[in-house]
Amino acid sequence: MGGIGYDGATADGVPPSCVDGNLPLEPDAFVGRAAELDELSRALGASRLVTVTGPGGVGKSRLAARAAARCAPRDGVWRVELAALGDAEFVDHVVVEGLGLTDHTTRLPRETLLDHLAERRLLLVLDGFEHLVDACAELVADLLRRAPGLQVLAVGRRALSVAGERLVPLTPLAEDEAVRLLAVRAGQHAASAGDEEQMRELCRRLDGIPLAIELAAGRLDVLSPGQVLERLGDRFRLLTGGGRDALPRHRTLRTAIGWSHELCTPEERLLWARLSVFTGHFDLEAVEYVCGGNGLAAGDVLDVLSALLAQSVVTREETPAGARYRMLDTLRAYGTEWLEGAGDAERLARRHRDWYVGLATWCELDWFSPRQREIAARVEVDLPNLRRALEVGLTDPEEAHLGQHLAGSLWFSWVGCGRLAEGRHWLEQAVRIDSGHEQPRLKALWVLAHVTILQGDTVPALAALQECRRKAERAANPTALAYAEHRAGCLALITDDVSRAETLLRSALERYDGIGELNSNVLMARIELAMARAFQEDLPDAVRMCEDVRRVCEEHGERWARTYALYVLAYASWGEGDLAGARKLLTECLDGAHGFSDLLGSVLALELLALVTVAEGRAAEAAVLQGAADRMWPSVGLRLFGSAHYNTPHELCEARARERLGDERYEESVRLGARLGRDEAVRRALHGAAAAAPASGTAERQAAAGAPTQQPAASPAREGGETAG
Repeated sequence: MGGIGYDGATADGVPPSCVDGNLPLEPDAFVGRAAELDELSRALGASRLVTVTGPGGVGKSRLAARAAARCAPRDGVWRVELAALGDAEFVDHVVVEGLGLTDHTTRLPRETLLDHLAERRLLLVLDGFEHLVDACAELVADLLRRAPGLQVLAVGRRALSVAGERLVPLTPLAEDEAVRLLAVRAGQHAASAGDEEQMRELCRRLDGIPLAIELAAGRLDVLSPGQVLERLGDRFRLLTGGGRDALPRHRTLRTAIGWSHELCTPEERLLWARLSVFTGHFDLEAVEYVCGGNGLAAGDVLDVLSALLAQSVVTREETPAGARYRMLDTLRAYGTEWLEGAGDAERLARRHRDWYVGLATWCELDWFSPRQREIAARVEVDLPNLRRALEVGLTDPEEAHLGQHLAGSLWFSWVGCGRLAEGRHWLEQAVRIDSGHEQPRLKALWVLAHVTILQGDTVPALAALQECRRKAERAANPTALAYAEHRAGCLALITDDVSRAETLLRSALERYDGIGELNSNVLMARIELAMARAFQEDLPDAVRMCEDVRRVCEEHGERWARTYALYVLAYASWGEGDLAGARKLLTECLDGAHGFSDLLGSVLALELLALVTVAEGRAAEAAVLQGAADRMWPSVGLRLFGSAHYNTPHELCEARARERLGDERYEESVRLGARLGRDEAVRRALHGAAAAAPASGTAERQAAAGAPTQQPAASPAREGGETAG
């Protein structure tokens, strides 16, 4: 929409959330609103909860983003868009994701939010909440009550009605500003907005609503300003019987949308309606599959979509997964009414589901390839549509097996990209359904076991594995048997039954070989077996296995499982006194895990980097890294890391750092690390550890030591297997 945020607009230069908490804006994209901007800024200076309200299309999102960019809270400004979310149950999940948080535990997302916000000072922008007002109001009230440093800027068509809320109602543009907007947007379409009187009359007819002005400007390349005025006049009289002065503004917007809709060709109107089935971003291939046919040839979709793009009905945006399209929420709602009126909504919902089931299937297969990072980015961008496909798939009794298949196929996103809690929600829904199709339900069962093991919730994991194995044996399903045995081996590993873990993992690997299975899961089974060997003090065998895994990963371009192989190899290098080699391996490991939002892999690498750092003679920096890791562990789950085997490297690092720094300086360095956010901690570990380390004293320089001459009782590599297994 050329840079002004309307209802449902998320991009316009403002990402849903930013690593450093900043909200970038294009300075020249914002037209007018100087007085409103000042008013909103004053409100933010006086209240912890400010809500910008106003009718659809009036520019609330952009004004809020502009005001947020003026703020400078210590921990940044974070924007969470809710317009694309259909289920109130996921409000907390989406806010957690929008804040860049990852939590592998069984904690509710609300607990994760409260823990994260407890000691932070930040501005949280909640945009497009009006269809989720009850859930959002309850969340905001709870967060504000229990997180004293939090400030909330809400953006929607109605108030939250939370105690202490300060409302900033946004009205349409003043006439001069509306005329300026029309001229700017007409110029962007290489069209003339007419003489000043025509421009003013047109803006008056549109009541100064920015979205309506945008739609009109999008027509000026084919219609003269006079023709636009004539058509608008006819439309208004038709709908209101004259008396424009009494025209409610919400009807003005609807009228402007309806007028733009009427000027579309039949093919454009048809595509407009069908596009409303998408939530959030979508790409051309999805549009061609979902919307083509039945009166709109697939080969014509691009031309028709281009026409809607030229008319500002659809916007094109750059995302981490490449160029995508989206439709503003107001226009999508209008299209939905037409789709339902045509009786085609159910068919389009099924086609939408089928496309995203196919997409997830392809992504799962392509995960074991050099395109893993691309797959992770694509799934993140497509997550709103995948959620909608899951909702449709798991609520249609006759085709619930497709929802089960979709929930299971996304294992790599739930496990590898930090979405355990959401994955568990969908998987638990999936396994409760008796779809009559055994294979997708069995897969959902072993993926559910995988997720719950990573969360440290062993009882439901065991129940899922027992059911999966029992039914797989009855159905003579060798694939499900292999995965069930693999996950049972992982469960034994994390419960310290190392001998049984080795037996199960070797058996699972034999089953994988028997059916010709080779993918990231199989490689993780090999790494977990290597860890079982390490626990039994056979580190050379563990290294041999992980070197083999690394070779296979490099042959296939696999990056995720490779990070865990690198972790084990780094530990071995440290044990042999090769600190430079260990650091190089851990740098690759940490960069890979963090890139996938794999919190467990990241914190393991940080811990081992701390041990390497103290061995290099930089005890203060090692303590900083330990403090950063300490802050991350509560989101991983203590039950996964309570063993004496795992804690040996941590305790060794702490003992050496305390000895060289003294208790006071050690604790001070740990506190410094605990103040680092996850992204900042990773950047420091990867790029700035040496430069950021405090100057070493003489005693510390003299105490620079290499690796121990005797290895601990067991390898800390154990937990890498828990992540992937």
